Amino acid sequence: TLWSMAVTAANGILKHNSKHKSPQNCATFIQKNGPENGVASRQPRHEAFEQAPMYVAVMTYLGFGLVTLFGYFRDFLRAVGLEKCHLAQERPEQKDFVPLYQDFENFYTRNLYMRVRDNWNRPICSLPGPVFDLMERVSDDYNWTFRFTGRTIPNVINVGSYNYLGFAENNVDFLKTVAERIQQYGVGVCSTRQETGTVLCLHQELEQLVANFLGVESSMTFGMGFATNSMNIPALVGKGCLILSDELNHTSLILGARLSGATIRVFKHNNMHSLEKMLREAICSGQPRTHRPWKKILIMVEGIYSMEGSVVRLPEIIALKKKYRAYLYLDEAHSIGAVGPTGRGVTELFNVNTADVDIMMGTFTKSFGAAGGYIAGRKVLVDYLRRHSHSAVYATAMSPPVTEQVIRAMKCIMGKDGGNEGMRRVRQLAENTRYFRARLKEMGFIIYGNDDSPVVPILLYMPGKVVAFAREMLERRIGVVVVGFPATPITEARARFCLSASHTRDMLDKVLYHLNELGDLLCLKFSRRRHAPRHDLYDETDFEIDG
Repeated sequence: TLWSMAVTAANGILKHNSKHKSPQNCATFIQKNGPENGVASRQPRHEAFEQAPMYVAVMTYLGFGLVTLFGYFRDFLRAVGLEKCHLAQERPEQKDFVPLYQDFENFYTRNLYMRVRDNWNRPICSLPGPVFDLMERVSDDYNWTFRFTGRTIPNVINVGSYNYLGFAENNVDFLKTVAERIQQYGVGVCSTRQETGTVLCLHQELEQLVANFLGVESSMTFGMGFATNSMNIPALVGKGCLILSDELNHTSLILGARLSGATIRVFKHNNMHSLEKMLREAICSGQPRTHRPWKKILIMVEGIYSMEGSVVRLPEIIALKKKYRAYLYLDEAHSIGAVGPTGRGVTELFNVNTADVDIMMGTFTKSFGAAGGYIAGRKVLVDYLRRHSHSAVYATAMSPPVTEQVIRAMKCIMGKDGGNEGMRRVRQLAENTRYFRARLKEMGFIIYGNDDSPVVPILLYMPGKVVAFAREMLERRIGVVVVGFPATPITEARARFCLSASHTRDMLDKVLYHLNELGDLLCLKFSRRRHAPRHDLYDETDFEIDG
């Protein structure tokens, strides 16, 4: 069919080998490719996912049970008119129409989220650097509506933004070239890349710079990080293809997979046995009903998982990918710039060949202090996406000042600006990460993730403690993100700290001091492990680099 021909042509992209073995050849294939056991990682993995004591889980379920019961009671009061309902409702004359609002679907929003909504969507009124200002707001109706007081909450330590390398800055000297691009090209191109939206000297320079930075043949940039996943995955896989997705993948990856029309199967987080089992079954059984070989099997993973702080087991996944002739899609939104000796992400962290990763994706919204994303890999892959990507065909191209900001930040990291500021930031972020994680472990908190990950989740578990934690931290002038159900499992609500190279040791010590205080006040130190006290290596360090 024409679709099959298009897929085959497109996947010169991926060194396409659609000849996944049929069921009758499965035994021969497995025997030829060796035993089932995985390949050991090239770097020791220091990751922690400590389980809380049983009483914590019991109290968490009990807490949700109580608020649910009270929620139903309040719904009853609303139904009989004893309590006012602030949500949108159907008009009486529309009672014979299909309902627009489902009461049960909004139950969580009505009765749980609204009571704690003041802990989210906090507006800022300054640069989102290591310290920022928040706009003060109050509610007179239990968080159904807010009003601004006209005052600000100044000098709040920002441990919630993804400003990993501190490039969200307003230093006039650093932003001089960005200002020049605004004067030269304006703030928008008002067109797509396929029409008149390509600013040749900027977009092509950035794409070549990204390719050089990653060590691949070619790259393509997009104006939105989320759409880089959601709009490009459907161009790479379709009906008759299989996507194997990590269970903790970001929503953008999930949406892209669903839009593609491919069959989706989910393997356990970072679990190589679960992934290999699915690969074997996919090759042995083929497609459902017809049992024809899959046109393509695509493994989708992230470099750093944004809610867990865990790092992908990349060497083992590459080994499985080669063994079963699948393809690998690596999302480095949180890892590019943030890990690796020179900030080149998890491929550098594990010292693997970037050619072993078929599709490399990343965003400019975090480590680079800008907006947008990229897809990188073989030239045939990128050329195909230039013609078939929905983002390339329909979405507006990156604005000139944003493009220049990414170029500026990337050149700084690579040392192409003639200085060592970029490397200093990469090393400072690594030092801040190790210091912060080590101190939290010593205090007795349960934290998730890899020791190299600047995403640091502290497990809070109980819904009441999540709310109290967020409000108390803001009272202490610390801005932190708290996350609960349904964004996390119901028993694993947490606070997520994002560290930055721009955080000073004094800032981190202040955050740690208040965390220690709140940990005792709210009884949040659930860890049963004992950690050795910190060593002298965590003292102040000079990061000057020899020329």
